[in-house]
Amino acid sequence: MIEACLAAHAHYLDITGEISVFENAHRQADAARRADVVLIPGTGFDVVPSDCLAAKLVEALPAATHLQLAFEASGGPSPGTAKTSVEGLGQGGRVRRDGQMVRVPLGWKTRRIPFAHAERTGVTIPWGDVFTAFISTGVPDIEVYMSVPPATAARLRRLRWVQPLLGLGPVQSFMKSRIGKKVRGPSDETRAGSHSQLWGEVTSADGRSVSATLTGPNGYDLTVSASLGIVAYLLDHDVEGGYYTPSLLMGADYAASLPGVEFRMPA
Repeated sequence: MIEACLAAHAHYLDITGEISVFENAHRQADAARRADVVLIPGTGFDVVPSDCLAAKLVEALPAATHLQLAFEASGGPSPGTAKTSVEGLGQGGRVRRDGQMVRVPLGWKTRRIPFAHAERTGVTIPWGDVFTAFISTGVPDIEVYMSVPPATAARLRRLRWVQPLLGLGPVQSFMKSRIGKKVRGPSDETRAGSHSQLWGEVTSADGRSVSATLTGPNGYDLTVSASLGIVAYLLDHDVEGGYYTPSLLMGADYAASLPGVEFRMPA
């Protein structure tokens, strides 16, 4: 699709959260500049709020060397999101170390996350921000956590023993078939009563730290408003071609400008 957009001189946007898609788009940054085409994957819940949160944190602490991000999205996943998560099981986890993408085991780390509304258990996952937050902020060490029940974190750790099998075609087909039969996604009523919350913290080599939280509507509604806002911006502005993250294109304050989103950074 990116190649088709470059050939047609049409901007490329998507709502993915997959690291491989971000990596592929970034590799084509030079081609996008030559074609005067904007490449901006991740215009939805993955990764607009977290990318802007990371950018705001680094604005507050420019000397940051470590970044931790975490999110919780109630309401349950769509079938597509669940199947994408299954595809990643065989590849294990990913983090940034010294600016490089590094593979780590499933459920590599757990920690308590002080979200704005409640404290939760979080487990490291290979979320898109592991790639994009480095592009946006330059912070070399990055981890992303997802809120899960402690029992789920324990199950992820047990899956390490069979991780090589999880990427096999027959195993993938079986798991996706089960998802297709059992996962329907949230109803309109469930979505209306759901929310999302994020937390982030940066630290510097001399021990200083800054943290912040972001709360908002459910991930589906946030994806719609964030994506449409970026589309409108590109229609109204003459933007130089190239690869962009949401905060690089729209600014660090973009997520906080979306309906129902609140950003908090303690003084």
